[in-house]
Amino acid sequence: MPISRRRFIGQVGTGLVAPMILGATNKSGSKKPILGSGEHTYEVMHDWGELPADIKYGNTHGVCEDSQGHIYIHHTVYASSEKADSMVVFDHQGKFVKSWGKEFKGGAHGLYIRKESSGEFLYLCDIQRGLVVKTTLDGEEVFALGYPKESEPYSKPGPDGKPLKYSPTNLAVAPNGDIFVGDGYGSSYIIQYNNKGEYIRTFGGPGKEAGELQCPHGIILDTRGSEPVLNIADRSNKRIQRFTLDGKHIDFLYGTNAPCHFNIYKNGDMVVPDLFARVTIMDRNNYIIANLGDDSSTDYMATRKLTRDHFTPGKFVCPHGACFDHAGNIFVVEWVEVGRVSKLRKV
Repeated sequence: MPISRRRFIGQVGTGLVAPMILGATNKSGSKKPILGSGEHTYEVMHDWGELPADIKYGNTHGVCEDSQGHIYIHHTVYASSEKADSMVVFDHQGKFVKSWGKEFKGGAHGLYIRKESSGEFLYLCDIQRGLVVKTTLDGEEVFALGYPKESEPYSKPGPDGKPLKYSPTNLAVAPNGDIFVGDGYGSSYIIQYNNKGEYIRTFGGPGKEAGELQCPHGIILDTRGSEPVLNIADRSNKRIQRFTLDGKHIDFLYGTNAPCHFNIYKNGDMVVPDLFARVTIMDRNNYIIANLGDDSSTDYMATRKLTRDHFTPGKFVCPHGACFDHAGNIFVVEWVEVGRVSKLRKV
């Protein structure tokens, strides 16, 4: 059963979503903070991964794990970075493996990994070039989807006489290979293609009513129920909205302030990075289990522009992407100018 406004308020009142920080210490980070409680207790390891000296993170936007336990970080690349590779890959211990993706510098955003009959592939969103690109794990392009001119809303000029803005932020892929692209930074539609990249339909669009979206920033295919559904991070409307695979509104999930994206673990838990300085975990029935590292009472929008010595251990600034690994640990990447990757080690 999805969480309603009344049920969410009741959970807050009973403390179920109250964050816990144990062992938090000074900004030297000499002692690793512990977040959560019970089965959802995590040791926080900020600035995880041995980043090469010639690569400097820009905004860290996407994160995923492949079947070998390698962690992929998609970032915009800092201006002074010697190397312009936007994709950095680490082994599970945090040792650098490889990097690639100069063409995504400045536009690196959504990141999705999928195991298919011919291997594992990455799907990447480029908000600067307005592209969705499918690649091998080494960055070799398989295909790219550009401006959705076949879609009726995008086929004609907007109110200003110009084509509608298109800037895809994230995507999901159905079991049959259908691709659902969220135009989060553009015109707030969802564009659906088949596995060959052929246009199927468009739904959503700007607004606050049921079936309407305002910055559909993240999207995931949720197979935890009897029928697969699409969970969409309706970020500017401060809610999660659920749709059928043919674009029909189902309901809303409340309790997140600025949901960015999703990842689901094999036990049914779903992690939701919340741009407003916290990471939310929901169970398979969409009840909120915990808000981790909540620092939403601070001026996180100012903090995100500062150097990392201003970041408080055990607190998040602007979580943008998150994923579970095979062991139930959580990796969080943040929309901060100097980039930050944190590993929440399950304890």
